[in-house]
Amino acid sequence: MLRSESFWNDLRIFTQQHSQFGLLFILALIIAASLWRWRPQDRKPVTATLLFFMAALCGLALSGVLAALDIKALAKGLHGLSVFAVGMVGIRLFGLFLFRLILPLCRISLLRILEDLAELAGYCAWLIMHLHTAGLDLSGIITTSAVMTAVLAFSMQDTLGNILGGLALQLDSSIKVDDWIKVDDVNGRVADIRWRYTAIETRNWETVIIPNSLLMKGKFSVIGRRSGQPLQWRRWIYFEVGYEHFAGQVIDIAQSAVCNGHIDNVAETPTANCLLIDFNPSAARYALRYWLTDIELDDITDSAVRSRVYAALQRAGIQLPYPQYHVHLTNKDDKYEQNKRLRRIKERMDALQGVELFNTLHDDELAEIAEQLVYTPFVQGDIMMRQGTRAHWLFIIVSGVADVFLELPDGGRRRINSIHGGSFLGEMGLMTGDPRSATVIAQSEVLAYRLDKESFQKILDKRPELAVEISKILASRRFSIDNLQQQLDSESVAQLMAQQQNSFLEQIRGFFGLESLGKSFS
Repeated sequence: MLRSESFWNDLRIFTQQHSQFGLLFILALIIAASLWRWRPQDRKPVTATLLFFMAALCGLALSGVLAALDIKALAKGLHGLSVFAVGMVGIRLFGLFLFRLILPLCRISLLRILEDLAELAGYCAWLIMHLHTAGLDLSGIITTSAVMTAVLAFSMQDTLGNILGGLALQLDSSIKVDDWIKVDDVNGRVADIRWRYTAIETRNWETVIIPNSLLMKGKFSVIGRRSGQPLQWRRWIYFEVGYEHFAGQVIDIAQSAVCNGHIDNVAETPTANCLLIDFNPSAARYALRYWLTDIELDDITDSAVRSRVYAALQRAGIQLPYPQYHVHLTNKDDKYEQNKRLRRIKERMDALQGVELFNTLHDDELAEIAEQLVYTPFVQGDIMMRQGTRAHWLFIIVSGVADVFLELPDGGRRRINSIHGGSFLGEMGLMTGDPRSATVIAQSEVLAYRLDKESFQKILDKRPELAVEISKILASRRFSIDNLQQQLDSESVAQLMAQQQNSFLEQIRGFFGLESLGKSFS
């Protein structure tokens, strides 16, 4: 009976001596409830801390029971361990309350790694205080601290490197939480920067842990970040188109498909652009470049852009190429090559018939010239001919637009005309050998044929009277340019036309070596 009374008396005394832990428990519950209410994302660490706190309180209560049962040694050890655990819980809860709730409410944003280091410093300080309270003499430890520091620094160099690396990364703003970075083959968003590691969340729902020391020593890319510019990332969409399609046409179609219609997460500025980047064995390789505004949605947006470009190419009758072989079987009676040649000549004759210079030619003469035409394409900005240069050929424009400019004495240019499909230019160089009287620049993609002097020489040798009609046409075309250059009045028109026609006829005779032609047409 006396033993039982002594047990309960000792337990009552123990409870009275540790009544402050009840107040600490109530305070912990208040802090935990505040965090649970206003920081739902931190509920997991709060729950773990409370469970640890309950375990520490249970250990403390058990130590009281052991002390009442007169198991002094075990009770003392369990009591010291439980008190130390309760102190750690208090530091953890206070750190969460201060760094996760109070400071954000005060609009103070601190680095997460500073929270970790502050808690670590609190744990170390509490450990020293607890050891000192337990009666441990720390003077010997302080005496040998230099040796211990050296040993710890050597053994924990990787850990210290990670801590210092994490501090450096955040203090110099190399990377920040929510930045998108690429490290080797890892591409993702920075979810957190802790004292030991940086956590990167990938688009595949993976979290990659990279030690801070590796980020300090290695190279990484911050995606979409440029000083003073909005967050956006240039993406490349590659595709191929067969060589039968003109490059300028493909580029215009691809650019218009993206720029002329809204696509989610595609920036309006800078605008998307398309480039011809390579020539492959069976097709030309293009790249459409656009700016992505939401870094996370790269594949989805790439797919939307590809679909838009593919549909635009389909509407234009342009098919994407695939590996294929063309095998042509012919025999002695097969007309394949002959028919192919006739189709080519027919296309070129149609182009020649639209040229005023050749209106008086017979079909056989047109066919002879068509055989000699050279396919000559130009892209936008190409100089088709330059004022003052000599070249003995003319161009027959099948499609496209070219601008005609006069080179002014002050070095400038003045546009005087535009030439469209079905027109021709360079006739003076072909017929008289004169230098170019104007500069012609392709305004768009231009498909043209080139006719050389040698090819036309054969026709004039057979029919020298063609020079008369040609001289009239040359005089009429030349007059329009001279009139713009010299601002001539209408009274001089008839005289100038006659003079120029006679002059051109003489030049044609001399240039082509024709023997007998009438000299006067006035």
